[in-house]
Amino acid sequence: MARKTFISYKYSEAQRLRDDIIEALGDDAKYYNGETSDSPDLTDTSTENIKKHLKDMIYETSVTIVIISPHMKESKWIDWEIEYSLKEIVRNDRTSRINGIVGVIMKYNDGYNWFITKNVQSDGHETINYNNEYLYPIIYNNHYNSNPPIYYCKTCKSFDQLDGSYISYIKEEDFLNDPQKYIENAYNKSKNTDNYDITKTR
Repeated sequence: MARKTFISYKYSEAQRLRDDIIEALGDDAKYYNGETSDSPDLTDTSTENIKKHLKDMIYETSVTIVIISPHMKESKWIDWEIEYSLKEIVRNDRTSRINGIVGVIMKYNDGYNWFITKNVQSDGHETINYNNEYLYPIIYNNHYNSNPPIYYCKTCKSFDQLDGSYISYIKEEDFLNDPQKYIENAYNKSKNTDNYDITKTR
């Protein structure tokens, strides 16, 4: 089943990936409720007007896709958009649930070494580490936060890539190859929030 989605991203460096995601959604793109290349430019409007515009878009969605890019922390809005996505908002006697959230790692300089490092454990399993210096706390505090922990390998205590974190990190080509898989996973976790220690504030 298609889910209504919003994409949070740094405009100046991730427009290409935003457009690729919308294209990869195929027919489900009609449920996308965020900015596109045809959206009005709100750069010169007030902060409150921009917030109202963003709130209206996010409120109608159930999954937020956040593009993890090298300079995302220069954005004025990404951490605010994620915080708002994690709120339960009351409007006209209707309360929205918190959004599921999935992180899509942008390929940079033909790879992911800017963000990902791999290590081989003593038992031979390969584990992945992510460079939190590129992320807002509200993102990395919601990674590896399943409670009780959901492990891929209980011996080396490596978390399951999808269900071990409320905000999973997915390489862009993997996400573009099957966006519905990762969107549905994020949505399902939003229905089971008691399984995660969720940080809701920046």
